Amino acid sequence: MQINRLSVRVWQDPVYFIAFGFGSGLLPIAPGTWGTIAAFPLYFLLSTYSLPIYLFVTALFFLLGVYVSGKVVNDLGIHDYSGIVWDEVVGYLLTMAGAPLGFFWMIMGFLLFRLFDIWKPFPISLIDKHVHGGLGVMLDDLLAAVPACLLLRSLAWTFGL
Repeated sequence: MQINRLSVRVWQDPVYFIAFGFGSGLLPIAPGTWGTIAAFPLYFLLSTYSLPIYLFVTALFFLLGVYVSGKVVNDLGIHDYSGIVWDEVVGYLLTMAGAPLGFFWMIMGFLLFRLFDIWKPFPISLIDKHVHGGLGVMLDDLLAAVPACLLLRSLAWTFGL
């Protein structure tokens, strides 16, 4: 699929629009970083709810991501196409679960999540290579969010928050 046709499809098809992180995955440089930034408004909204509701909605977003990512991967025939960034959106939301509110914590969560998402230490790298389809797209970012969240929560605990 040519880039122009793909761009049109993202803006016309809700499945592609979600998979491409509200269109942020179309950006030519660092789409994963932009996809993570696209999660900020969702984080603002979800952070107003209790942690159980926050986690429930994030879990629903994960399941939605398995579906939309799987559909786009099948359509494009490319495993974990870089423009599919809904996994970054969900990974960032999980990283921020229970984090203190504030710009500093949002940036720290962003940096920690991107570190683990790009680095992909074991077993994240194993999952990234061997689990395919929508689940594979989503699962490596879910796993990257776990140590990022734990480190962020540890930092908050260290500062007494």
